[in-house]
Amino acid sequence: MSDIVLAMDRVSKKFRKGELHDSLRDLIPAMIGRLTRHRPPEALRDREFWALQDVSFEVHRGEALAIIGRNGAGKSTILKLLAGIMQPTLGRMAVHGRLSALIEVGAGFHPDLTGRENIFLNGTILGMSREEIRRKFDGIVGFSGLEEFIDTPVKRYSSGMFARLGFAVAAHVDPDVLIVDEVLSVGDFVFQRKCLEKMNAVLQSGATIIFVSHDLRAVAELCSRTLLLDRGRIAAAGPSDEIIRQYLGTALRREHLVEGKDAYLSRVCVRNASGEASTFRSGEKAWLDLEVTATTDVTRLAIVVQLCANDEYGVFDTSTERLGLDPFSLHAGETFRCRFELELHLARGTYHVEGYVHRYDIDRQYDHWHQAATILVTTTQDVRGVVNLYPKVTAFGPTGLTSSELTPWREIH
Repeated sequence: MSDIVLAMDRVSKKFRKGELHDSLRDLIPAMIGRLTRHRPPEALRDREFWALQDVSFEVHRGEALAIIGRNGAGKSTILKLLAGIMQPTLGRMAVHGRLSALIEVGAGFHPDLTGRENIFLNGTILGMSREEIRRKFDGIVGFSGLEEFIDTPVKRYSSGMFARLGFAVAAHVDPDVLIVDEVLSVGDFVFQRKCLEKMNAVLQSGATIIFVSHDLRAVAELCSRTLLLDRGRIAAAGPSDEIIRQYLGTALRREHLVEGKDAYLSRVCVRNASGEASTFRSGEKAWLDLEVTATTDVTRLAIVVQLCANDEYGVFDTSTERLGLDPFSLHAGETFRCRFELELHLARGTYHVEGYVHRYDIDRQYDHWHQAATILVTTTQDVRGVVNLYPKVTAFGPTGLTSSELTPWREIH
């Protein structure tokens, strides 16, 4: 028996922009026209557009597949098709087994019902019997952390509370396929970690996960394979680290202008021990390869690299001069190459590499490459702040040492 649990074969989906008809008088002739003209489904009428075009992929049992891309690329459309919320315009698709989907915050909830009542409502929609819901009720509520508010109407819930309850129900369906959209972004860090741990447990049980997220760290941590969508088409598919690196290189990197510069950074590349990379474990070693190219003769140059957190504040910087490398000079057309070696003792997060070229002995900057590369740092530990100091703790009781030194927060490789 095949282990393919989900498949799309040349699926396309079209929508129309706004309403085409203002009244019944306009609608009836249009419907008659459609029936008599026999327009093929691949043809676009006025104000229609393709949200998805010719999408094909398969997902196997026990696999976690991520779908990434810019807003409007078609990610949520794929999930709604898989969940049966809408039908494709063209192509075929199949889902084998019990499917549980968490696509929109509050979907499947009635605002006037309490959290308790909505667990039964949403669980029934997802295919659970009332007896199964009763059996799992305490686990659902405990996972959501909403014990104090379970008898409150959900219209008084925040978006984060909606996400907690929705994920808790969906994850307890014991699905063959779990579909999760960007809704986890409204939760706090601790709950996000809890959800990722639950999804890993779902994977270990042999289920399949389809995960859509802009959190590329979570994608790298959870999913072995990723699809990159661009304008409704699959632009790339493959191992998550490779596709994330491609996405960061094409979609997130800002244009680097070099025209009119005497010397400029012509290449910035982040590598691990195996080659070019974008995702690293906390504490892992990284190498930054930089190249400077001159358009005219320049002398006494130095290179500065800086790591910045998401909100643009610098967390680390160094330079060729501070590391003891002599200033270098270039003739027009020549290129200088260097490599910085770093140990990324950083907390979980997204960090951008800034590159600078300047004159060593005077205050003159030749080039600044903003967000030249992106580094995603992952860790399974709840490390807050920016750096990971690998803390240890020893507990002392009234009469002295009562417990041994605890295991440090260091990942075992």
